[in-house]
Amino acid sequence: MSRIILGDNQYGKAEVRLVKVDRDSPTHVLHDLTVTTQLRGDFGAAYTDGDNAHVHATDTQKNTVYAKARELGVRSPEGFLLDLAAHWQAQEWVSGTQMSAEQYAWERIGEGTGGAGHSFVRTGQETRTAVVQTDGEAAYVLGGLTDLVVLKSTGSEFHGFPRDRYTTLPETDDRILATSVTAWWRYAADAVTPDADWNARYEQVRATFLDAFAGLHSLALQQTIFAMGEAVLAAMPEVAELRISCPNKHHFLVDLAPFELDNPGEVFVAADRPYGLIQGTVLREDTRPAPAAWAAVPAFA
Repeated sequence: MSRIILGDNQYGKAEVRLVKVDRDSPTHVLHDLTVTTQLRGDFGAAYTDGDNAHVHATDTQKNTVYAKARELGVRSPEGFLLDLAAHWQAQEWVSGTQMSAEQYAWERIGEGTGGAGHSFVRTGQETRTAVVQTDGEAAYVLGGLTDLVVLKSTGSEFHGFPRDRYTTLPETDDRILATSVTAWWRYAADAVTPDADWNARYEQVRATFLDAFAGLHSLALQQTIFAMGEAVLAAMPEVAELRISCPNKHHFLVDLAPFELDNPGEVFVAADRPYGLIQGTVLREDTRPAPAAWAAVPAFA
């Protein structure tokens, strides 16, 4: 039999909860993140022999998250992850990293009550995500979001699909289209710069997604996904490719005939499962693959 060896591996601290308050002005800024750090490098002996001589403890990685938040601040998820990656890339035995974060949104409240500068309410919209991968001297940045729930009450159709003896779904030229968007997008290498405004870029991607969803008369959720990705790539040369995953949040018309009531497309039951799951990658034809950017990141959510 051939010898058994260790393959690709990484380790670190998962889901470090970090809240950073910027108090430089009377109007405070709140950063609420969950950060995961992963290191790659010369750690094979820890797996095969239990030799920890090269292992940077995961507790040390946790403490580094907090220390760097104080020392460098948190400008954006992407910027903070690049700061963490730079720190760990400079340490012995580390040849690559994966730093990821989720950011939770808070809205300032208290206008007119004296508390507007320091009071917040957690908003129930999407969660912003980010991943920074380093491999030697190369750095890759992924922006993302999850749970961006959108719905259109008309302007969506679904028909022309194959039918067989198991097909019961009726065709429709007017339906509710609802989904919860999860997306990752990779920034081009020349867009990963120290002065990049990651927050503005995120807001532009999000706004472009929403405009494309609202503006397209959809014949299929697949068409909607492509239109959303296409709109971002057309507007933002700094984005190289996107991966988008959308469950179809089905809304079925309720039969009110037993109650001698009509239902002209007004009363629906929202079904949570099972659901269609539509996923796709949108990229420019001449885009070079960057597998190191997506290492350990699921192809689709």
